[in-house]
Amino acid sequence: MSNPQTTQNQTYHAILEALNHLINVVAKLRSPDGGCPWDLAQTPQTLIPYIIEEAYEVVHALRSEDQKAIVEELGDLLLQVVLQAQIAKDYGHFSLQEVAEGITEKLIRRHPHVFSDVTVENSEEVRQNWERIKAEEKGETQEMAQLLSRKLDRYHRTLPPLMASSKISVKAAKAGFEWENVEGVWDKFSEELTEFKESLETDDKSHQQAELGDLLFTIINLARWYDLDASEALSGTNERFIQRLSKMEKFADRPLNDYALEDLEKLWQQAKKQLNQ
Repeated sequence: MSNPQTTQNQTYHAILEALNHLINVVAKLRSPDGGCPWDLAQTPQTLIPYIIEEAYEVVHALRSEDQKAIVEELGDLLLQVVLQAQIAKDYGHFSLQEVAEGITEKLIRRHPHVFSDVTVENSEEVRQNWERIKAEEKGETQEMAQLLSRKLDRYHRTLPPLMASSKISVKAAKAGFEWENVEGVWDKFSEELTEFKESLETDDKSHQQAELGDLLFTIINLARWYDLDASEALSGTNERFIQRLSKMEKFADRPLNDYALEDLEKLWQQAKKQLNQ
């Protein structure tokens, strides 16, 4: 009969070996002596789109509950962490060691009910302790950390725009920035739509962008009033569009860009009808 402790130690050893192998592979890719030209050309900034893309790929895999895909996508995201750390090491800024030590120390500090003698009754107390400790780390008072503007700015800085807007809308409404009824939101939508149309009659791109943003934010507020998730809605639209386009390609006997617009519309309706069956 195997010893559980021995088995656990072997598992840890295998994990560390695998991580060490990944670190060495990435270091080789970044080596000026025989490394990969593409990897050598990358900077922390050029890799930003890949970090975002891989994070979304992980989310998609998790939603699909495809375990093989989850493993693959988590690996791709882990690569981005290791690669960023290797580039920072090449620049003499920090290494993966500081990254790992930093998050470990943070977890220990923010879980005093696990690693110290603090007692908590429920997850809400855990959250409150986390926020209090986080504020102390940043040199803020709890009152400063609880300012609405601080919370909303955090959403703006850390989330994709659509998701950030949804959270900002919810928090602002809870703080009293709310219409009396949904008719007021529809009135605001009409107002913003008019202002956006008017902006398009000018040559001021900055103004057009601002008005488009106001219109989109109002639509997100409408979604909230009707208990709809704007991110999920747009994701569903993207998925349906791709599915219909894929069907069109199967129906077509030549590249889609060889078709006239009216023929593309017929293919579109044919694809839509089949998918709706």
